[in-house]
Amino acid sequence: MLHINPSEIPVPQLHGYLLGSVSPRPICFASTVDAQGQVNLAPYSFFNVFSANPPVLIFSPARRVQGNTTKHTLENVLETKEVVVNIVSYAMVQQMSLASTEYPKGVNEFVKAGFTEVASEMVKPPRVAEAPVQMECRVREVMSLGEHGGAGNLVIVEVVKLHIDENILDEEGVIDPLKIDTVARMGGNWYSRAKAGLFEVPKPLRTLGIGVDALPEEIRLSSVLTGNDLGQLANVEALPQSGKGYAADAATHREAHNYLEAGQLEAAWNVLLLK
Repeated sequence: MLHINPSEIPVPQLHGYLLGSVSPRPICFASTVDAQGQVNLAPYSFFNVFSANPPVLIFSPARRVQGNTTKHTLENVLETKEVVVNIVSYAMVQQMSLASTEYPKGVNEFVKAGFTEVASEMVKPPRVAEAPVQMECRVREVMSLGEHGGAGNLVIVEVVKLHIDENILDEEGVIDPLKIDTVARMGGNWYSRAKAGLFEVPKPLRTLGIGVDALPEEIRLSSVLTGNDLGQLANVEALPQSGKGYAADAATHREAHNYLEAGQLEAAWNVLLLK
């Protein structure tokens, strides 16, 4: 049995122990805007629901351990006091992961991750159309837990409008856990899925993935490749090049999809490049 004083080990090591222990954790996929209206979209697994009357959620964008800087989400909620909490299903997990890339301020992760913006009704930030549940929220309070790298910031929000995809409801109008098919964070690269247990999603590149918007049209507009497929293909540092272009036929896209389902990104790109 290890006996650990948190103050005696490096913060990254403590972070790993905490995240590996307190799991699975639901994911808050937060869309915000800054004072100039620039959109940001980012996931946070320090998140849960804490009250039904009033309906209150809390999530925590922690200060970065390296550099001790704050997240764009935190900066935005402090400026505008509004956020949309989008719930993540398995069908969108790869795109969600891509949206966690540290793009510069002003870059719209909806575009980079290939998500669809839907105008909210009571707050300024847009909703993620692909999310099975979208909750428009106003910020009640932001509580700083410290000034050093790794310190959390509790963003306490009240839900003012709820949007639910009717396809996830059962015959009695209750959310069916198998139909909503949510995912949750474990430690490291690991996630859990509501109806299938554990699976792994490699972390986004430390450098910038090219984003779904930079994929060739033959791939980006495919009727075969899924959002998860596009999220994986877009998480490369540079677009693989072919002098003859990229395959647009359904059979090749199905082959690439099968490789991506098996976690073989390089093989998928190889079949998509025209020889």
